[in-house]
Amino acid sequence: MKVLVVGSGGREHALAWKLAQSGKVSKVYGAPGNPGIAQIGQCIDIPVTEIKALADFAEKEGIDLTVVGPEAPLVAGIVDEFESRGLKIFGPSKQAARLEGSKAFAKEMMKKYGVPTADFKVFSNPEEAKRYVEEKGAPIVVKADGLAAGKGVVVAKSVEEAIKAIEKIMVEKVFGSAGDKVVIEDCLFGEEASYLVITDGKRFIPLATAQDHKAVFDGDKGPNTGGMGAYSPAPVLSEELEREVQERVIKPILKGMRKEGHPFKGVLYAGLMVTDEGVKVLEFNVRFGDPEAQAILRRLDSDLFEVCMSVSEGKLVDELKWKPETSICVVLASKGYPGKYEKGKVITGIEEAEKIPTVVVFHAGTKIENGKLVTNGGRVLNVTALGKDIFEARERVYRAVEKIHFEGMHYRKDIGLKAIKRLKGE
Repeated sequence: MKVLVVGSGGREHALAWKLAQSGKVSKVYGAPGNPGIAQIGQCIDIPVTEIKALADFAEKEGIDLTVVGPEAPLVAGIVDEFESRGLKIFGPSKQAARLEGSKAFAKEMMKKYGVPTADFKVFSNPEEAKRYVEEKGAPIVVKADGLAAGKGVVVAKSVEEAIKAIEKIMVEKVFGSAGDKVVIEDCLFGEEASYLVITDGKRFIPLATAQDHKAVFDGDKGPNTGGMGAYSPAPVLSEELEREVQERVIKPILKGMRKEGHPFKGVLYAGLMVTDEGVKVLEFNVRFGDPEAQAILRRLDSDLFEVCMSVSEGKLVDELKWKPETSICVVLASKGYPGKYEKGKVITGIEEAEKIPTVVVFHAGTKIENGKLVTNGGRVLNVTALGKDIFEARERVYRAVEKIHFEGMHYRKDIGLKAIKRLKGE
């Protein structure tokens, strides 16, 4: 069977890597792909938002299943286009993808169906938004309504910072039309965790738990990024908390989407804050997390192709099998990320890194230039490793990181320390 993976990042390399392991898959294509995906299959130069061109390619090549990595094509309606042509595809419809495409829609759905989340208000007028912030005070959270590549959320510690965020998002339009509206919500305190499930719209199966690290610097300092590292499992999500998330978050939102006439199929990702009052939802995403997918897929023992195909056919497999090991992913980023960064820096040492037991390096922002592998994005590589526990996984992954070099390389050195702290009962 032929599989097409849509996207070009580390998550998509991990998806292609896992799909290629299926005995049923004969060929993997990546659109547009990256040099890592090119080592597994064939890259096709079609951008992720060229939905008709992607569907044309899938028809022409006889693609048996398409798996979509990033949110933009899902929100733009790639699933609707493919299904209208009788093509099998893994992911939610355009209407269901609004759970990520519009933070205002997601918050209204949570309110309507009783999903625990922070109190909020939605504004389309910047002056009204500023007045509200002045009344409420800080800390307070300002979110661009639409897609902003994980960078449209500002946790403002002061009223001035919140007003500046409103100005940037709604007036200066730093995220374009994504900033036509903002959601302003109460600030939640606790520990963040990611909870992902695979669903066919009716039934769901949880994926292994994971914890992402959003801030660019150690100790969760600095601006938010698309994610600087992850590990799985996440000790913060106990079995008891998992049950709470399933009962109070996943079941009601899936039921709500069915009631609204837009059943959700694919990966539903709940970004959570574990507070003293229980679990609350920060946001929903409608696809695999990045870099959570890289950590989670390293532990998946089931055939990912069979799982995705079962969802596209509306009859979800009964269970998923997991390796008992702990998995970790460390993101290597370009100097200046998540702000302005340079490209074209020569990358060395990946082969040396992958000689370390269990280490796999996924490409994110890379390209081949004059026969050399160079940087081509903010997040450049995802170094992953398995270990019998978080201690061994951390030791291996950071040993591998030390083998890799490119000018201005930046990474967090504290990925996994939260898990260690929790396991030690600190």
